[in-house]
Amino acid sequence: MRDDADHAGAGAAVPVRQVAFKGLCPRCGAATLFDGIVKFSSRCRACGLDLTRFNVGDGPAALLTLVIGALITGLAIWLEIAAQPPFWLHALLWIPLTTAAVLYGLRVSKAWLLAAEYRQRASEAAHSDIRRDDRT
Repeated sequence: MRDDADHAGAGAAVPVRQVAFKGLCPRCGAATLFDGIVKFSSRCRACGLDLTRFNVGDGPAALLTLVIGALITGLAIWLEIAAQPPFWLHALLWIPLTTAAVLYGLRVSKAWLLAAEYRQRASEAAHSDIRRDDRT
């Protein structure tokens, strides 16, 4: 389990939606969650919360790629059937839209999962946390 100092004020933590959509620190609310477009900072520069302790993983990337890919494909097919634009217009429209949707979606979903982990005080199980069943 994490130190209680890491969760000081967790009851008054920043709402998960604000963390997700604005990239705020889940503890203090400062806009220090990201160090790049989708890369987390190692620590909050305002309150010092260690962000490396949270394990968001690659789940959001796979799900977002599938969902956004299906949505963009459906819209592109609809546009082709409805208006039959030239190929260059498809490329000009769908490539930037797909890129922006995936990057923004990753940023929001990763921040949402990190905020949920912080709020629920989720942590990796330690060896001492595992109960052994002596009945073998």
